[in-house]
Amino acid sequence: MKRLMAIVLTLIMCTAMIAGCGSDSSGEKNDTGSKSASTNEAASAGVLKVIDVDLSDEQYAFGVDKDQTDLLEQANAFIKEIQDNGEFDRICNNYFGDGQPVPVESAVEDSSKDQLVVATNAGFEPFEYTKGDKYLGIDMEIAKAFADKLGKELVIANMDFDAVCLAVGQHKCDIAMAGLTIKESRKKYVTFTDPYYNASQRLIVKSDDTEFDSMKDADSINKALMGKDSSVKIGVQNGTTGQLYCEGDDEAGFKKLPTQAVGYKNGSLACQDLINGNLNYVIIDSAPAKCITDALNAQNQ
Repeated sequence: MKRLMAIVLTLIMCTAMIAGCGSDSSGEKNDTGSKSASTNEAASAGVLKVIDVDLSDEQYAFGVDKDQTDLLEQANAFIKEIQDNGEFDRICNNYFGDGQPVPVESAVEDSSKDQLVVATNAGFEPFEYTKGDKYLGIDMEIAKAFADKLGKELVIANMDFDAVCLAVGQHKCDIAMAGLTIKESRKKYVTFTDPYYNASQRLIVKSDDTEFDSMKDADSINKALMGKDSSVKIGVQNGTTGQLYCEGDDEAGFKKLPTQAVGYKNGSLACQDLINGNLNYVIIDSAPAKCITDALNAQNQ
């Protein structure tokens, strides 16, 4: 009897093992399964991904107080100097390569001192962001080096992005250093320096969204987005080119998308809302897009 029971148990275990082999180690199930290997791979890569296609072609520059022509000349000379001597590449390597970001401190604004007051929006990694009471980012390291070159004390005025140029235009700050795309509409408030960085917009989607994976150019992605309707929500940072891409801008050549543009103070908040299921996509600048998605994917592993 015991031998018969042992045989029965062995048969049951074998049956269970055979059933368990319906899905292989790659994650691919049999015909009745619903989860594919590609879905597993996307999930392991993180919750978000950036579509590797430039949606725009932009140039960043610093915005100088229109009344400070000497400062404009000094800024242009400094941009050329750090590009020629390799300092700009070294700073970029701190954020895109194997270097280490250098924290920058802001002095307290004091009209009795010789200071350079820089307007920024410190929610735009890797160009400007904060850790504790320190500022980091490509623009912030350049700001520190520029202030040192001028022999001035650096003051960083952190504010909403759409107030940065206005603050300079109202003479509250000397220069805007905030990942600013050169635009005619902003020239009402500032005089732009020579460009120092080429940028573009990128589309961020959930990692299991494969709709755009095979698209290799901006026209294909734009055509797909044009085929959406107002039920589709795209997160953007207020006042940025991403917002213009969604809402339309004649100067940049962007035709208004039929989707809803939802504005946020920074790209991180937009991406978090994408994770939360309140958005379908996010469109922000390429460098911040990578930094933000890398950070959020690491947090959600």
